[in-house]
Amino acid sequence: MDTTSTPTHCPYCALQCGMNVTPVPGGAEVTGRTDFPVNRGALCGKGRTAPAVLSSAVRPTSPLVRSDDGSKLVPASWREALDRVAAGLSRARTGYGPDACGVFGGGGLTNEKAYTLGKFARVVLGTSQIDYNGRFCMSSAAAAGTKAFGLDRGLPFPLEDVPRTGCVILVGSNLAETMPPALRYFSELRENSGTLIVVDPRRTKTAEQADLHLAPRPGTDLALALGLLHLVVAEGRTDEAYIRERTTGWADARAAAMAHWPEYVERITGVAVPKLREAVRLFCEPEAAMVLTARGPEQQSKGTDTVGAWINLCLATGRAGRPLSGYGCLTGQGNGQGGREHGQKADQLPGYRKLTDPAARRHVAEVWGVDPDSLPGPGRSAYELLDALGTDIRALLLMGSNPVVSAPRAAHVEGRLKSLDFLAVCDVVRSETAELADVVLPVTQWAEETGTTTSLEGRVLLRRQALTPPDGVRSDLEVLHELADRLGVEKGFPTDPEEVFDELRRASAGGPADYSGITYRRLVAENGVFWPCPAGDGAEDGEDAALDAYVVDPAQDHDDAVRAAVPHPGTPRLFLDRFATEDGRARFVAVAHRALAEEPDDEYPLLLTTGRVVSQYQSGAQTRRVAELNAAAPGPFVELHPWLAARLGAVDGDPVAVISRRGRAVAPARVTTSIRPDTVFMPFHWPGEGRANTLTNPALDPTSRMPEFKACAVRVEAVGS
Repeated sequence: MDTTSTPTHCPYCALQCGMNVTPVPGGAEVTGRTDFPVNRGALCGKGRTAPAVLSSAVRPTSPLVRSDDGSKLVPASWREALDRVAAGLSRARTGYGPDACGVFGGGGLTNEKAYTLGKFARVVLGTSQIDYNGRFCMSSAAAAGTKAFGLDRGLPFPLEDVPRTGCVILVGSNLAETMPPALRYFSELRENSGTLIVVDPRRTKTAEQADLHLAPRPGTDLALALGLLHLVVAEGRTDEAYIRERTTGWADARAAAMAHWPEYVERITGVAVPKLREAVRLFCEPEAAMVLTARGPEQQSKGTDTVGAWINLCLATGRAGRPLSGYGCLTGQGNGQGGREHGQKADQLPGYRKLTDPAARRHVAEVWGVDPDSLPGPGRSAYELLDALGTDIRALLLMGSNPVVSAPRAAHVEGRLKSLDFLAVCDVVRSETAELADVVLPVTQWAEETGTTTSLEGRVLLRRQALTPPDGVRSDLEVLHELADRLGVEKGFPTDPEEVFDELRRASAGGPADYSGITYRRLVAENGVFWPCPAGDGAEDGEDAALDAYVVDPAQDHDDAVRAAVPHPGTPRLFLDRFATEDGRARFVAVAHRALAEEPDDEYPLLLTTGRVVSQYQSGAQTRRVAELNAAAPGPFVELHPWLAARLGAVDGDPVAVISRRGRAVAPARVTTSIRPDTVFMPFHWPGEGRANTLTNPALDPTSRMPEFKACAVRVEAVGS
């Protein structure tokens, strides 16, 4: 057998760690790539064991269709399965109109798949009803970043800048468990005499590394940020010259912050005033500093405003658009960044263009060879789409997502999926959602296919095929090609990923997320390219177009008549000269604290917050099939403080029930002083009676349409008491 190693990237989180995949008898093994600057050879347990999910023993290798009596899924030929999917979608469209067909994507799909899925929905099905599970991850940060800076890219600087700044406030991220190889950047920050402030209601493994840990009550991050900004103003720590020269809207934002005085914020958050003052001192004294947010402040019904308040703190202190400073979002899913840029989101067209922008519609329609007026308008956001299943939406095509486990109010979503006239699922495993399907199409995964992803840094990367997929498994691109053909669109859906990427480049050209100067050849040669990376006038000419896109070599004297022409290098650091707004200035947004959508009361006196553990990933559909990971994290649990456990009569290791207005979950108690007494925590990786998302609240942020995963009112009972 060929045992040549292939350099590629991890299938899991947005770090997209570099790894080498080597075929071995019975499978493959991976090793970390020391040449890739993000992980520098390090891999977490999930990445190291990723080949286990490639095994035919844990995945379907032929299509499955619902038996005639509806009781089970049985093997079928690809022709029969694809015919059934086309017929199911066609029946819904013919009987109820195009919007009776829904499409639901995933943040783990490659850019090529996400792009093609969005094109398929709008061109083949003519439906507006498309969204993806990334709406549950980064949408609030994206909305706030766009409001403030005119552009959303998770990190506007590379991770290599983190150890060289003076202070980082890390809000709602437990990266020691969610992306362990990234923790070294924060360890190096402290080794370089920088400071780390962690904001989290739990004393996580990440919080244990911090110089200062702030443990606010869940859902009060907005008040906390406003209280810090109040102190910045009161202590005279604002950068008035920066505010004057590079921002707008300060007067209103300042007035809003001044209504949140320290003692008031202490009452809301539970964070003592001396700690608030210490945080301001640590953040403001160095020349440079950063604020990085993750799902904690973002997965709230006020997530956009909450992130906006943290951005305001950066702007008021001159900590954005300057070297080694800025606001950034730690994107979660493997292609969470690219997944929201190229068209599988309800309101987006490729290149991060707005679906409501006539010029954007004309540009993309020309690339697609269709009439701009034929493109549907924006559709429902992810939860709203799932909530409409079986009523307005009668048939659903779902790729790379497992909402039975991952969606808020999951029992209700499971019921909506069951009520569909037709459900088709493309996935690499038989997930809990796939088990409900009428047709399951087994598709290739990371090491068996080539395609691009975009990391949390905005670095576009090339995953390369290293292994031959099992017989009977096809790529998502092949699936969409075959379905388009059956539904009457014979052209425009190539199966070669590089051909798709070249079309994506043309569709993105001139957009906020401009990939037109990026080629597969450059991605290999340069170990990834940061967007935006525009091409020149030759952008339509295929792979070599980027070589015709010229910028001034910064090493040359700009006044010289002779200037060195080189391909656009990409943009590792955004906003250093201007922000992506019309006038180049960042926008302060005035925000004020408001309550959670569901506050505790006498019946539900506690708050539940949810998150991840190091040995499982997202809905667990893949990682729960890996023996080593299951041994480390075999099932759900309920974390609660000893005071609360004593009051309830709960014993460590014994089952407890967590009950919200939406349902009941049961899991063993884990008694620990690392959590607030008024808060309980559950990881969300498991189905069944321990499913955390049975409990969570689908209340939506009015701007981002993000559900409030991170806080809901519950009560806890010792089982059998």
